[in-house]
Amino acid sequence: MSARHFLSLMDCTPQELLGLIRRGIELKNLRNRGVLFEPLKNRVLGMIFEKASTRTRLSFEAGMIQLGGQAIFLSPRDTQLGRGEPISDCAIVMSRMLDAVMIRTFAHSTLSEFAAHSRVPVINGLSDDLHPCQLLADMQTFFEQRGSIQGKTVAWIGDGNNMCNSYIEAAQQFDFQLRVACPEGYEPNAKFLAQAGDRVTIVRDPREAVAGAHLVSTDVWTSMGQEEETAKRLALFKPYQVNRALLDLAATDVLFLHCLPAHRGEEISEDLLDDPRSVAWDQAENRLHAQKALLEFLVEPAYHHA
Repeated sequence: MSARHFLSLMDCTPQELLGLIRRGIELKNLRNRGVLFEPLKNRVLGMIFEKASTRTRLSFEAGMIQLGGQAIFLSPRDTQLGRGEPISDCAIVMSRMLDAVMIRTFAHSTLSEFAAHSRVPVINGLSDDLHPCQLLADMQTFFEQRGSIQGKTVAWIGDGNNMCNSYIEAAQQFDFQLRVACPEGYEPNAKFLAQAGDRVTIVRDPREAVAGAHLVSTDVWTSMGQEEETAKRLALFKPYQVNRALLDLAATDVLFLHCLPAHRGEEISEDLLDDPRSVAWDQAENRLHAQKALLEFLVEPAYHHA
C-alpha cells in the first residue's frame, strides 16, 4: 500500500482535518494530565532541515518522543541531499530505514519528488509554497478558543507568502472567508488564489481586511532567503503593521495569531503579543499537539507489527 503524505492541507479531506484538530486537543489533554501514551514505540521519524527552525524541530522531535518513538535530526551538512545525490535516490534509501520523514525545505518540488519515491509518509515541515503543519496548529488554537471556524471571516495582513498560501487552502478546507491585505506585487501565489475562487478577497487596505474579522494573522515581512530585500520591504509594508488600533476594527471576540518568530516593531507593534486578544503562545504550543495527531494518523502504530 502506498503511504499517505501530508505536503498540503489538500492531502486530507475536511473531515480528516477536523479529526486531526479534535485529536490534537485530546492529546494535549492527555499530556496535561500526565498520561503516558506511546502508540509509536520503536517508530523513527527522520527530519531533514534545509532551512533553520526552532518550533518545527522542537515540536516534531518532542512529539515523537512523547508518542514513544524517536526522531533523527539531519541538517544540510548531514545528508547527501546538499551534495548532489538525486532526491529520488535519497528517498528510496531513507524510507527503507525510517517510518516517516519530515522535510523543511525551499523548493516545494523537493517534497513532491521525495514523496513520489518514498514508501513511508512524508510531511511538509515548511516549503517556499506552503506551511500546512502551522495551519493545523492555528486551526486547533481557534477551535479551542472559539469553536468552529466555519463561516467566519479571517484576515491575513502582510506578505502573500507560504503561510498566506496555506491560509488560502485552509479557507477551502475549513470553509471560511479569507481577506488578504498586501502591497501590490506581494500577492499570494496565483495558482492557490485560482483554486480558492470567491473564498479569498485581495485588498490593499488592512483596515478593510480586518473589519469584523474573527481571526487576524500575520507573519514576518522578510522570509528566509529574502534578506537582501529587507530595507525595501520595511518601507513598503510599514502601513501593514498589526497593532491594537487595527485589531479594534475587528470583531469584539477577535483572536490574533502569529506563527513566530515575530519582529516586534515591524509586522506587529511592540505590545501586540501581550494583548489579551493574542493567542500566539498557545498557537506555538499547539504545533506539538497538532503534529502528534498528524504523526499518529500517518505512521503505522507499532502494535500492527507485533
